Amino acid sequence: MQEIKLKVSNVKCGGCVSNIQKGLGEMAGISSVDVDIPTGEVTLAAANPDMAGIKEKLRQLGYPPVE
Repeated sequence: MQEIKLKVSNVKCGGCVSNIQKGLGEMAGISSVDVDIPTGEVTLAAANPDMAGIKEKLRQLGYPPVE
């Protein structure tokens, strides 16, 4: 299991957190998703993470990663 931290934009409320958790939680290999609203940081635990897929999913959800 690997811990990944990504900073994303547009995280403003609990609804945003829920959307991110649900969207990423449906991806294979991801076991947990935590989102910190003030910092916009997404922390997830994943086995064999597909980083390109994770970043694309965040873009599709409306929370693009900050590079």
